[in-house]
Amino acid sequence: MKIKHIFFDLDRTLWDFETNSHSTLEELFSTFHLKEKGIPNADKFIQIYKAHNEKLWGLYRVGKISQKDLRRERFQRALSDFGIQNSVLAAAIGEQYIYICPKKNQLFPSSIEVLDYLFGKYKLHIITNGFHKVQHVKLKQANLTKYFDAIITSEKVGVMKPNPKIFEFALETAIAKSNESVYVGDDLKVDIIGCQNCGIDGIYFNPNSEKHTEKVAFEISCLSQLKEIF
Repeated sequence: MKIKHIFFDLDRTLWDFETNSHSTLEELFSTFHLKEKGIPNADKFIQIYKAHNEKLWGLYRVGKISQKDLRRERFQRALSDFGIQNSVLAAAIGEQYIYICPKKNQLFPSSIEVLDYLFGKYKLHIITNGFHKVQHVKLKQANLTKYFDAIITSEKVGVMKPNPKIFEFALETAIAKSNESVYVGDDLKVDIIGCQNCGIDGIYFNPNSEKHTEKVAFEISCLSQLKEIF
């Protein structure tokens, strides 16, 4: 396998989305005095928010709602579940979330170690479904920007993974061939099956060792294992 290009997902692959998001939501729970407004604790608020956020992201991925709808609705619906009907409050929380969360910089173990190892040996790139501006803030704040040549966001391309057009666009932008490229991602359907449908070998990052029946080129539970592959 003569690999020249390694594409990475960002959220939940390099950037620890769950940890950074949870920390941000705890801050917002305190900042906006949500306990005094009737929400019992931060954990319950986060649980309800995540459920709504996941459903809305599912709709956003298939083009059924807009980015604006997603950002507005996720906090509005979460507050509503606690009997709080306040669109102004929901919008304020949403704006602060987008401002604070991308500035968090918790990465998965071995992220920097592996990028240092790969950098210079291969051309490194990002393909992400996240919002363009937000993802660039994450990369900068986590000191990751310097490692990557092409940074491909679904917002700029106009389609989201697993749509083959985003992988085709990424190959074209990076001046890369599919048989000289691999993609590292945490989502089996969106990342791995998506890239493999375009002829790019997938490296499934599965830190929780979740069971599955899909055939993948490689599977790792820690990013440090990339050093054994390359």
